[in-house]
Amino acid sequence: MKFLSGNRHRGLSKVLRNEELVFYLFISPWILGFILFTAYPIFSSFYLSLCNYDIINPPKFIGFRNYIKMFVDDPLFWHSLKVTFYYSGVSVPLGIIVALFLALLLNRNIRGMRWFRTAYYTPAVISGVAVGLLWAQIFNPNFGVLNYLLWELFRIQGPGWTFSEEWVIPAFIIMSLWRVGGGIVIYLAGLQGIPTELYEAAEVDGATGWIKIIKITLPLMSPIILFNLITGIISSFQVFTEAYVMTAGGPHNASLFYNLYLFLNAFRWFKMGYAASLAWILFLIILTLTLLVFRTAPKWVHYE
Repeated sequence: MKFLSGNRHRGLSKVLRNEELVFYLFISPWILGFILFTAYPIFSSFYLSLCNYDIINPPKFIGFRNYIKMFVDDPLFWHSLKVTFYYSGVSVPLGIIVALFLALLLNRNIRGMRWFRTAYYTPAVISGVAVGLLWAQIFNPNFGVLNYLLWELFRIQGPGWTFSEEWVIPAFIIMSLWRVGGGIVIYLAGLQGIPTELYEAAEVDGATGWIKIIKITLPLMSPIILFNLITGIISSFQVFTEAYVMTAGGPHNASLFYNLYLFLNAFRWFKMGYAASLAWILFLIILTLTLLVFRTAPKWVHYE
């Protein structure tokens, strides 16, 4: 009996080892891809952030001088941070509010609603360059359609928009609403998952439409709002394509977003080491903001 038991144990161990080998064999493409295309670039970028590297010559290790220069001797670093925080602080809450409002309107069972949902979502799938070129024409102060409508409908002389230092960031904030379609789809999925019995019970108690939204809809939608808030913060700190196509950071660096400044250092001025240090600071900023949001989430996010 002991002999049979020992054979059974060895046979089971052999089967488990074979299963482990098969498991690692199947995940080996992902492991190799992660090491080559994710882990290695991450560690390389951190090393380059500690070097003076201009792509042509070999990297020269200089320690934390790039970071010291960034915080002490680079006013454009602080200016790009200011521009990006201004844009993010307005566009992210505005995008959440507009997307949720439109989702509430589109969460109705009426004829033709699928066409309205498609119309609101379609702009979200258009590429960044095409969007930038389109809005550059819309915001043109001389022949743009926006200023034309302001004058024809309200007799208001439109501002310079992307040609004005004061109006260029508000123009980008308005343009950010072009992509609310993605958030609308997510909000619609959440709204359709709310039990209708809750609204029926609230109506029996005499609750009005706004009361139902405040007491039922918003608390049950808070996890989805949290998700859209985090993804919105991350995307708002990575604005590049539209700024590069429409203004290239102008006028007078008024639209010099952080990601655009990083790009200019890396691929126009060939300060690759300095650009790598900028990228790591951007990573720390986004990580800090994300952790702060998660830290405050228990106070306003409600789970079923």
